[in-house]
Amino acid sequence: MKDGSIYQPIDADAIRADAEALLRDPGDEGDPGADTSNDHGKRFFPVLSETAFHGLPGEIVRVIEPHTEADNAALLIQLLAGFGSLIGKAAYFKIGADNHFTKLFAVLVGATATGRKGTSWSEIERLLVRVDEGFQDAIQNGLSSGEGLIYHVRDQQTASKPIREKGGVIACYQDEIIDEGARDKRAFVIEPEFARVLKVITREGNTLSSVIRQAWDTDRLSVMTKNPIKATEAHISIVGHITETELIRNLQETETANGFANRFLWLCVRRSKYLPDGGNLSESDLNDAVQRLRRAMDHARNTRELKRDQRASELWRKVYKPLSDGFSGLLGSVTSRATAQVMRLACLYALLDCADVIRLEHLNAALAVWKYCEDSTKYVFGMSAGDKLADSIFKSIEAIPGGLAKTEIHNLCGRNRTAKEIDAALELLLELGRIGKVTAHTPGKQGRPLEIFRITANEFNEFNELSIPDGDHSGLNSFNSFNS
Repeated sequence: MKDGSIYQPIDADAIRADAEALLRDPGDEGDPGADTSNDHGKRFFPVLSETAFHGLPGEIVRVIEPHTEADNAALLIQLLAGFGSLIGKAAYFKIGADNHFTKLFAVLVGATATGRKGTSWSEIERLLVRVDEGFQDAIQNGLSSGEGLIYHVRDQQTASKPIREKGGVIACYQDEIIDEGARDKRAFVIEPEFARVLKVITREGNTLSSVIRQAWDTDRLSVMTKNPIKATEAHISIVGHITETELIRNLQETETANGFANRFLWLCVRRSKYLPDGGNLSESDLNDAVQRLRRAMDHARNTRELKRDQRASELWRKVYKPLSDGFSGLLGSVTSRATAQVMRLACLYALLDCADVIRLEHLNAALAVWKYCEDSTKYVFGMSAGDKLADSIFKSIEAIPGGLAKTEIHNLCGRNRTAKEIDAALELLLELGRIGKVTAHTPGKQGRPLEIFRITANEFNEFNELSIPDGDHSGLNSFNSFNS
């Protein structure tokens, strides 16, 4: 900085050079180990509202929290997901014709070691296994194929065997069991290397993505293979761990478009504190939690359909539209199952309270968790268009204060992209409201006017805030949605 001035002259040539570099190879991911903390501009790490720590889940997190460096958000979501798996296929909430059981898919996004993702699960695991010793057998890892996932919850298999009379004549056929199948239809998949899963599902012929989507939607799993395997009454939950860099690099556009990504809750996590001598959580410290979780487990296993009470229904009608409308671009693709995700969370809070209905405080807690997931997704993905070329063009236009002419954008892309691809990317940015288009004549020249693309004044879209009074409960007082 010269002369103590905060203002510096704009080097237009340098800016254009940077823009040209971006557009020459929009698919370049850069150094996998590079710090991406400033890639999306100024960012703020999400904050989980105290409302999310309602009831027994919050009390358990508070007991564990002083003895671990793990993030409270990681402890909470894995407790909710683990309990939802532990109780099995029992309680549900009906949305339209679909029954939504207590299955959660979640991914913790944090630094490799300092995120303390693995530590957070070990604390929750030892608690849940004390509640139900059989749950240990339901815990799996190593997702690699759809067939492999189905195998852990597979149905009994039989084969028709001929019954022969004397002389070798077949008198009849009789079914014979060739595989007893899985006795426990629960599977809680903990995947500490979720980046590997994202790589596997991109391989041609791999069925994992399809089966994972089936597992979130339904209890009937199958694949069309030469030796078909199927499962019914399956109850599968998944928790993955991944770094932010790995997530951005490996989550393909296909997986955001086909609904794989929006079946997961994405949560940013980081180390909560430093404990050089480790924690000192004894088994006796968890005795009360174990007993209360057992009562909640018994209640949940004897509960079927859950419904909202009057106050929760009133709140739901207020938040339903912003939840349903969601967002544009990549963020919208990753968060577009908000209504179903919120109700699954609300069911878990109600069951952990041993409640027969979903009350206002349960829905408020679920909305607080969802808000954290939404903010985490914004933190990781920013306001990406979900298309690499469109995002690169946006960055190039953003770098030029006066905007870029359409012809300049085509020239910057060089031979790497066709005119059709570039025009489609520009149309996407226009549709999302991230850029605007004006026409201008070149001074002193006749002929067709230039099309100039510029960043819109509100390219991040102003938020609507919906105020939700929640009586005596310190709930979620506002819920954000983008202007359409």
